Amino acid sequence: MPQVLTAREVQALLSSGQPIPEGVLLTPSARDLIEDRKRNQSVKSTAVAVAAPVTVVASAPAPAAAAGAPSIPDYEFRWSPGTDAKTPAEIQRFFNSPEIELLKRRICDMGRRLWLKDYTDGNGGNITIRVGDNLALCTPTLICKGFMTPEDMCLVDLDGNQLAGTRVRTSEAKTHFGIMKRQPAAKACVHAHPPHATAFAISNATIPSSLIPEAEVFLGRIGVAKYETPGTAANAEEVGRVGVDHQAILMQNHGVIVWGKDVEDAYWKMENIDSYCRTVGFAASLGSGLHRFGPDKLKDLINLRQKLGMPDSRANLKECELVDNSDFRPGAICQQAPAAAPETAPDATVEALVGKITEEILRQLKS
Repeated sequence: MPQVLTAREVQALLSSGQPIPEGVLLTPSARDLIEDRKRNQSVKSTAVAVAAPVTVVASAPAPAAAAGAPSIPDYEFRWSPGTDAKTPAEIQRFFNSPEIELLKRRICDMGRRLWLKDYTDGNGGNITIRVGDNLALCTPTLICKGFMTPEDMCLVDLDGNQLAGTRVRTSEAKTHFGIMKRQPAAKACVHAHPPHATAFAISNATIPSSLIPEAEVFLGRIGVAKYETPGTAANAEEVGRVGVDHQAILMQNHGVIVWGKDVEDAYWKMENIDSYCRTVGFAASLGSGLHRFGPDKLKDLINLRQKLGMPDSRANLKECELVDNSDFRPGAICQQAPAAAPETAPDATVEALVGKITEEILRQLKS
């Protein structure tokens, strides 16, 4: 298996003046680093020393751009319809191909970021990437997302049948596929339990909208899937239904699931929703109310969201229909002090005993 070099590893080699080894594979970020170095050098400079031609691994070809023009990395995995691996030998070759190995590493990277942000605890959370008409990579069950390795990953079909991998797939893979089967744009899903967003998922409070522009652009309208037992067909059906029109979904009494065009895009939305819920909670605690912008401004943000290639179910609504009528009024919960016990008449015997003890103490103090 050829060695895969990340941007950090390439940077270390370049800084020490060492050439990039022959036959290695480069991640897109490593490739970008080398191209940046080349652009910043004069024609005679040879600071980027390459021992031999290097095969570059990329999930998809980058958009055509003029030489030296700024660009945005594209990590979306694309495949030709009808080309899914089918035989055991084809499946193994595909599962161990350089392109899929790169995706496995990305899943591990996103898993560690989830764990470092306290979005997962124990073996919580799961990640999937669609890699074919009926194929997806997914994380295994019963594993801490902060310490996964590429060797832990699984290949399954969209019915949840495991096709490759030495560990058992996550029990909640079908919930992800409930979205992917209905929404072709959902190429990757991330499920976790970020504390601030999950607080809304277990409360009766509705997340208010029209407060922060970035949330409207990158999250859109946040959906709510009613509670069903995790890992069941009913949960996959409910989450899939809501996921068609919402990229970020609160799963009642459970957590959050988000989807995007690639796994990092999906992970970003997990950060977006938890940050948004945390900010809303802080703002509400100030007690001065929440200042919202109007539906005309919201319409501008929806248009921007669509220009960035993200679907939005609100696109065809009129401005008057965009008004969020939910009344978010968090407040303090005051507990009534317990009622005082009714007074009772003093016990004469006890009073007499207390008097004698008091007299004896005073007598001994005087002596």
